[in-house]
Amino acid sequence: MATDYDAPRRNESDEASEDSLEELKARRNEAQSSVVDVDEGDTAESFELPGADLSGEELTVKVIPKQADEFTCTSCFLVQHRSRLANPSGGQLICVDCA
Repeated sequence: MATDYDAPRRNESDEASEDSLEELKARRNEAQSSVVDVDEGDTAESFELPGADLSGEELTVKVIPKQADEFTCTSCFLVQHRSRLANPSGGQLICVDCA
């Protein structure tokens, strides 16, 4: 069977235009329910991540304070060495990556 794809399509909503205004209001109120169906099992705590349980692990990272020859970029907020300063004579401390 040949189909004319340029012809306007008719569907159920075209037939609904013949309904009365009261029926349309009733359908709209039925479709808009104020009750939200929330499943308590869908919370983030219920997801089990693959791999080992790392809840008892401690991070052992040594934090070193900013040195005298380093600066904090005012754009990306990363601590960089002075050699990475985009404009050493300028007033703003911006690294070459952000410049």
